[in-house]
Amino acid sequence: METLQYRFERGDKRLASAARLVGVVSSGNLEVLIEAAPLGGACTIDVTTAATGFGAIWGAVMHDFQQRWQLADVRIAINDMGATPAVVSLRLDQAVATMLGEA
Repeated sequence: METLQYRFERGDKRLASAARLVGVVSSGNLEVLIEAAPLGGACTIDVTTAATGFGAIWGAVMHDFQQRWQLADVRIAINDMGATPAVVSLRLDQAVATMLGEA
């Protein structure tokens, strides 16, 4: 198991103030949990993965995700059992769209 942590500053899109942890977006090998959190405008992403040695790929996927969404005051936890980068991106987008009411 490997744990990776990312923090992105200066996002501008926040979840609704009443939003709380409302569910899990998952498939057989990936779970995404998302919640509003007072992080001083930052977005944090914690990844726990069974596939070790892929930090550079995870970093690229997380940076691409944050560029698309520009989240602020959001905490994300990902539990991975070997999902592909495309599945990770899809599940993250689904989770954010659901929390923003865009799904």
